Amino acid sequence: MTRYALAIDIGGTFTDAVLLASDGRSFVDKTLTTHNNLLEGFFRGVDLVLGKAGIAPGDVDDVVVHATTIVTNALIERKGPPVALLLTEGFRDILYIREEHRYDMYDPQIEFAEPLIPADRTFTLRERAFADGTIGTPIDRQEVIAIVEQCREKGIVSVAVCLLNAYRNGANEEDVRRIFAEEAPDIYVSLSSVIAPQMREYPRASTVAINAYTVPITRPYLSALIAELKQRGFSQQPLIMLSNGGVIGAERASSFPVRMIESGPAAGALVACHFSRIFGIPDLISFDMGGTTAKACMVQNHEPLVTNTFEVDRRYRFKPGSGMPITVPSIDMIEIGAGGGSIASVDELGLLKTGPESAGSMPGPACYGRGGKDACVTDADVILGILNPDRFLGGDMKLDAQAAGRAFDDLGARLGLSRTQAAWGVFEVVCEQMAAATRTHATERGIDYRGLPLLAFGGAGPVHACMVADLTDSTKVIYPPLASVLSAFGTLVTPAQIDLIRSLVSPLDAMDWDKVDAILSSMVDEGSEALGEAGIAKADAQFSFAVELRYVGQQSEVRINLPDAVRINRDADAIHALFDAEYHRQYGLKLDGMGIEIVNWLVTASSAQPDRPGARQTIPTSVPDAESRTVFINGVAEDVAVYQRSAITAEHSIPGPAIIEERETTIFILKNWTASLHESASIVAEKDKGAR
Repeated sequence: MTRYALAIDIGGTFTDAVLLASDGRSFVDKTLTTHNNLLEGFFRGVDLVLGKAGIAPGDVDDVVVHATTIVTNALIERKGPPVALLLTEGFRDILYIREEHRYDMYDPQIEFAEPLIPADRTFTLRERAFADGTIGTPIDRQEVIAIVEQCREKGIVSVAVCLLNAYRNGANEEDVRRIFAEEAPDIYVSLSSVIAPQMREYPRASTVAINAYTVPITRPYLSALIAELKQRGFSQQPLIMLSNGGVIGAERASSFPVRMIESGPAAGALVACHFSRIFGIPDLISFDMGGTTAKACMVQNHEPLVTNTFEVDRRYRFKPGSGMPITVPSIDMIEIGAGGGSIASVDELGLLKTGPESAGSMPGPACYGRGGKDACVTDADVILGILNPDRFLGGDMKLDAQAAGRAFDDLGARLGLSRTQAAWGVFEVVCEQMAAATRTHATERGIDYRGLPLLAFGGAGPVHACMVADLTDSTKVIYPPLASVLSAFGTLVTPAQIDLIRSLVSPLDAMDWDKVDAILSSMVDEGSEALGEAGIAKADAQFSFAVELRYVGQQSEVRINLPDAVRINRDADAIHALFDAEYHRQYGLKLDGMGIEIVNWLVTASSAQPDRPGARQTIPTSVPDAESRTVFINGVAEDVAVYQRSAITAEHSIPGPAIIEERETTIFILKNWTASLHESASIVAEKDKGAR
């Protein structure tokens, strides 16, 4: 019996839908994201793929997985509801003071992201938990009730609570939550001891503030999604993609929206790992370019880089410290405002720039014919002849080449260039921006990016990846099947997973193992509960353990995975040896005689890898005939061969420049590159030997 799994990925411009059958058949489609009502675009995508497969909602009997940008959009747009923050007395200005770190020491005009919660909605409590977790001053109920009344007067719908040292003992925060539940049950309450139970006050406060800001948006959205799926006849609740690369049940996800910020991009990074295994390439660059943003992630040993701290809403995209920190496990990637909808402009110095502003899906680039007037990256691709305006989305969404031409006539006039010269300038600038982001991301993590293969996907990724590869000294680009909707497909090859972290600062040689075991046991129970909500039986849950350590006096930690035998045997000497080895690997030295302290304990609860087939592709046996069209490359008109991806054979070698079209995207191969078909049905472009 054929089973069906459904995935929907809502991006800034397009909503991608993938229906995967257990026999390997796949049905995909894209539709414009409906920002005023995301569910409208969600179910439009659902209807499109179900219609292609000829099945009803009740036939989707495997999973329904959803990745969404709703949290990211809420933070960037700053259109959330009134939210309050409760802090310990004396710490009212923590979101403004931050860490007293200047991300640019020599620029007196630096700017930080404005706190989500302003000072007039920040309240303090006379309470105190000490550093060892003991409660010195308990919560005064009447004081909290007075704050509840002020919240009602200000129209507050959600409250973030971050009390001093609550990561060691959250009893006072729990008392605040209980009083709010009794006095104002309609107000959402987020506790730092639940959302981010880690040391370091400012990142913890920032994380819980972000969660409180987005809960009133995500919870009604996911509740409406669950209800609509049920009404339409779907038999299961949806699973939601998290930033860590796992999926959990929608009910739990709605209470922890801060874990969903990198929802869609994380799925793309995970599927990049999937293809790294298929190709036997342990290290590669995941390159995802959509309509609004571009994302790059480094894959090492078939696994993505991960981090427990990252930033959102940076004032300056390449400057760590200019955004708001979040302390939740996430796949480590860089994201910039460079996509098909990125608006091209001329700055005050008369220089061409693209993004980060985007035309999105409404009005979209000028060529969408939805009222947009600005010249965008997609418009440039049309002007250059790379995109066929009559075949966009298989002809279901024809592009207006004349509107794109008018937009670039205006841009070219400001630059003193023809429309085609201006369009090639935009193409080069956006590729350089993405290459610069990739180089920066890799270099900051001590990775030599030169020569690493590029896995290109997203609607616009295959169009620009070849030039990005040139700019990052890569000699191989892989274009997987379903490249345009690969992030959506990635959610279907992702296990249910939740990553948990708890701070417990202790010298390694004087560790209280009974306390450690109690913490780990509670984290295992929490992980089991989360997996159970995602439909995973307790017996099928898998757990892995890690620990973050540092030399005494340092501020940054090193993570090591903790073998079961070491944990069970309470082997501090083995932990010491593992730390020494990892520290030496990262920094090239070890500090003999220095004390070591443990900072954080980590538990990953996950299910087994889903046993779903990759998308089956039919490979033809006859060599295709190529069409041709004029493409303006570096200002010169060239006659470029055009192939249909579905017609390319395993024996066929395609020299660049060339264009390979499929319904949802277009592959652009540059001169000095040659493309061929891999047995996985991926297109692989390799740079000709000796070419520079």
